[in-house]
Amino acid sequence: MNYQLEIISKIKDYDKIIIHRHVRPDPDAYGSQVGLAMIIKQSFPSKQVFVVGDEDPSLSYLAEMDQIDDNQYDNALVIVCDTANQERISDKRYEKGSEIIKIDHHPNVDVYGDLSWVDITSSSTSEMIYDLFLQGKENGLQCNKAAASLLYGGIVGDTGRFLFPSTTEKTFRIVSDLVTYGFDRTKLYDNMYEIKQNVARFKGYILNNFEVSESGVSSIKITKNILDEYNMTSVETSQLVGVLGDVEGVRSWVFFVEEDDLIRIRLRSKGPVINDIAAKYNGGGHPLAAGATIYNWNDMNAVINDLENACSKWK
Repeated sequence: MNYQLEIISKIKDYDKIIIHRHVRPDPDAYGSQVGLAMIIKQSFPSKQVFVVGDEDPSLSYLAEMDQIDDNQYDNALVIVCDTANQERISDKRYEKGSEIIKIDHHPNVDVYGDLSWVDITSSSTSEMIYDLFLQGKENGLQCNKAAASLLYGGIVGDTGRFLFPSTTEKTFRIVSDLVTYGFDRTKLYDNMYEIKQNVARFKGYILNNFEVSESGVSSIKITKNILDEYNMTSVETSQLVGVLGDVEGVRSWVFFVEEDDLIRIRLRSKGPVINDIAAKYNGGGHPLAAGATIYNWNDMNAVINDLENACSKWK
């Protein structure tokens, strides 16, 4: 099945389209969601297109969400971008739509939607959205500067500025296309990577307190007291999760971040597969980048031991 053409056909069939993405969004979530909305609006100006979900002030430079009533879902097509499982879809009203389409690049652990296009070889869902546009150019799809900027930002975010192994030759072909739209890349990078002073100081805390085991596992425990000391939120710690990947000898690393009623786990790796570990602890993700949740500090050592085993076997 040509999923792109099927999706384009559905988009053309509906007068009203509502686009969702995952909770705790990142640039790829915003980029794919709003980039797709911009493409649809540019291509079919008479259609009603909405983007919904929880707002993240740190991503307001990319877009702001629409506030819509429940009745807008009547006779609407719902598209969910960059969300592997239904539990993580932001705004549960997605179920109220007439049909649901899933577009995602994560492992397909939760098959949902009336139509599902999942491509785990893609660097990002934003890359998939531009591929959708390329497939649909002969069917009326048009891209513009705003959409190109959003999709570029999403690709940059999910590839770690093209450093992650998920970056492919196709990724570079697509971004070379996107930059021809003439958006301000310098401004986009400044917005994406400028950090507040408290975040910079917290980065110093991480680099002063990490340890590396013989097998190459590094971990850091971030309690609410530490967050308060640096005036940090749990969400802001995600900006620094890649820091330990630059340290010599680190093969896999984990952040344990205490929230009100849970401990959020952020897992990263340079080689050992970690998404199966995340799945053991109420999570999932990519083979080299995943997330999970525990509810007691006593479980922290179990996660670290699993990482130790994965790194030892990989070595």
